[in-house]
Amino acid sequence: MTDILFIKTSSLGDVIHHMPALTEARLRRPDARFTWLAEEAFAPLVRLHPAVDEVITVAWRRWRRALYEPATFREIAGSLRAIGAGRYDEIVDSQGLLRSAIIGRFAHGRRHGYDVSSIREPLAAAFYDICHRVSRERHAVERNRILTGLALGYEPQGAPDFGLDRTRLVSPGAPYAVLLHATARPDKEWPEANWIALGNAIGRNGIELVLPWGTPAERVRSERIAAVVPRARVPERAPLDVIARLIAGAKFVVGVDTGLLHLAAALGVPLAAIFAGSKPSLTGPVGNGPLTVLGVQGGPPSVEEVSNAVDVLAR
Repeated sequence: MTDILFIKTSSLGDVIHHMPALTEARLRRPDARFTWLAEEAFAPLVRLHPAVDEVITVAWRRWRRALYEPATFREIAGSLRAIGAGRYDEIVDSQGLLRSAIIGRFAHGRRHGYDVSSIREPLAAAFYDICHRVSRERHAVERNRILTGLALGYEPQGAPDFGLDRTRLVSPGAPYAVLLHATARPDKEWPEANWIALGNAIGRNGIELVLPWGTPAERVRSERIAAVVPRARVPERAPLDVIARLIAGAKFVVGVDTGLLHLAAALGVPLAAIFAGSKPSLTGPVGNGPLTVLGVQGGPPSVEEVSNAVDVLAR
C-alpha cells in the first residue's frame, strides 16, 4: 500500500480549497492510504472527507500564545513524534509556508512542494526534495489540484469535487439562512449597517437568520445585528463539524470572503458571496450549487445588489 501525507494546516479556507485535491487523488490512487496534517481546530472538518484515513494535528495557533511554557513544549514534542512515526512514499506540502515545510522535515518520505516562483514563502522551497511550478495566478483550488497531480503522477481533470455530501449532514427543521459577517481581515468586512439592512429585508420574508461567530468580538457584532433584526439568533460556538451541519441545512448563505463561505460553496448551499478586499478570481468560492459573487477588491457591493441576489436564491 502507498502511504501519502498531505500538509495543509490552515486556515479554514485553505483547508477547504485542498479538499478537491484529496477527492481526485482517491480516484486516481484508490489503494493509497491518505494522512492529513492539520491544525487541531480544523481536524473535525477534515475528518468529514471520505478520502482521509488519518488526521495528525498540530496546534501552532494555540502554542504560539504560550510558546515557552513547559506544557507547550511537551505538546509540540508529542506532535512531532506523531509526524515522524509514519513512513510515507510521498509527502505533499500544499501550504507553502516555511512553518509547514519545517514541520514536513520531521516526516519520513519524499517531499513535494511549490518551487520558488510559485510559493508564498520562497525559503520554504529549500526544504523539499522535488519542487513543482504552479502559476500563482491560478485559483487556489486549482493550485492544490495541480500540485497534488504533479506529486502523484497524474493530470487533474474535470470539475473540482470537495468530497462533502450535504445530504448526510442535514437534519429536518424549519427553513433558515446563515449570514457570515465575520472575517479575519478588516478590508474584507461589509459594514454592520449593511448587514442590518439586509437582515431586515430577509427577515420580513419570515426566514430565520443565524449569525455564527468565532471570536468574542465577532460574537458581540452578531449580537448587535441580531438585536435589531427580526427572527435572528446567535448560536453558541461549536466545532467545525457541527458548524458544517448548520451551514449544510441552510436555505441559503450570504457571506464575506471567509472560511465558512468556502465551506458553504463546497457543500453546494445556495450562496451570495460579498467581496471587498480580495480577488474573487484567486480565492472566490467554488462549488456546484447556485452561487453569485458580488463586488471586487476595493469595490464592495451595495445592499440592494446583495438583496436582489438573495431574492433569487430564496425562491
